[in-house]
Amino acid sequence: MDTDATPTPASAPALDLEPAARRIAALLDGVDDSSLGGPTPCPDYAVRELLGHLAMLAAAFRDAARKDLGPGTATAPDAAPPVLDDDWRETLPRRLEELTAAWRSPDAWTGMTRAGGVELPGEAAGAVALDELVVHGWDLARSTGQPYAAGEDELRACAALLAPDEDDPDRGGIFGPPVPVKDGAPLLDRVIGLSGRRPDWRPEG
Repeated sequence: MDTDATPTPASAPALDLEPAARRIAALLDGVDDSSLGGPTPCPDYAVRELLGHLAMLAAAFRDAARKDLGPGTATAPDAAPPVLDDDWRETLPRRLEELTAAWRSPDAWTGMTRAGGVELPGEAAGAVALDELVVHGWDLARSTGQPYAAGEDELRACAALLAPDEDDPDRGGIFGPPVPVKDGAPLLDRVIGLSGRRPDWRPEG
């Protein structure tokens, strides 16, 4: 037996959620209390509900990564309107950090887990978590008049998740039916269109 053998390192996570989570946390400083009632690209959400949804999904996908399958992973996202806690400026960044830390573990990407009441492989749950962060990060930035950019690897992963297929050409996947975008549009615009949003959306209509 070779006692000097070096252990084989665990496989790296399939996707890195940290940049998307950090972008959302950075956007929070640009959210004034006066803007919480403003519109967002999500028709049923004002900024307040969007932030509540982000807090809820961060906790749910954190627990999905940990395979901690309790009530937070069993509830469908549309089961009830999101509620924004009074201390959201402290709790939301913390949950985003916890989400990122949980998905750094290679074990998060293996086996089965649950999110939004749906059983799915860990790798698929991680891809959905990234997509939620990227698209809702764009929602928050656009709703509050802030710039937004995402990395090419992130956007390609989101596009692959949201792209229609032959069996379901109108698949909106997680969000809604795709919105056509012009030929040659930036990859971010294409992802936003695939998520059922108009890339030129503005709060003023």
